[in-house]
Amino acid sequence: MSSEKELITAQVLAKELDLSVETIWKYTREKKIPYIELGNKQYRYILKDVVRALSSSTIKDSPAAYQTASAKQFTYQDYLNLPEEPGYHYEVLEGMLIKEPSPNVRHQRVSRKLQRLLEDFFWEYDPEGEIFNAPLDTTLEESTVVQPDIFYISGKQKEIVKETRIDGPPELIVEIMSPSSHRRDRLQKLMIYQKTGVKHYWLLNPEEKTLECFALRDGVYALIAAGMDEDTVCHPNFEGLSVPLKNLW
Repeated sequence: MSSEKELITAQVLAKELDLSVETIWKYTREKKIPYIELGNKQYRYILKDVVRALSSSTIKDSPAAYQTASAKQFTYQDYLNLPEEPGYHYEVLEGMLIKEPSPNVRHQRVSRKLQRLLEDFFWEYDPEGEIFNAPLDTTLEESTVVQPDIFYISGKQKEIVKETRIDGPPELIVEIMSPSSHRRDRLQKLMIYQKTGVKHYWLLNPEEKTLECFALRDGVYALIAAGMDEDTVCHPNFEGLSVPLKNLW
């Protein structure tokens, strides 16, 4: 439990209150909870002040909702043998087969705009690196196959780029959340990417208009940059990289 005066992040606050981070972002935007905005567009909270503000309100989170096609423990070879099904795509998360609807138009527009921005930046920052987008299989373990929405392979990682897939953890993965995937992206995938050594993980939520940038610190993800609505998110680990969120929505 956080101390009464401690400034905490949206992620810590969500855990303390047993809510989703999306709910915290929503209430921050609507000014229903008190927050402190730091100089670089970082938002922090004091737990007791938030609890007091919400004491007369009832907040409900929607239950987790994602589909698994089977209880069978799937491997990469099992994944390769799956038949194509129009309107859906598959991933395997630690042996669990996940069936997801294809992205919608809003998702694709946001993805395209962010990919263009990242391509322009990394063309100068790391000319030997590459930006990829889904659908492209990325194997992190024998029982984990993902198709990240956008990801960056650094010039020092060329050996993981195979003819038909990426075989290893990218330097950066961006997942664009949808109502059906946001809990999985925030919880299950975050833990998998952390464990398998993806150095940078971004969560972009077009509905809530938020971007959160995590980076590995001693083997654990730390939130190092975030913003919402029309903020400009400046990334401290990639000098010169800034994301004007208003240009994505």
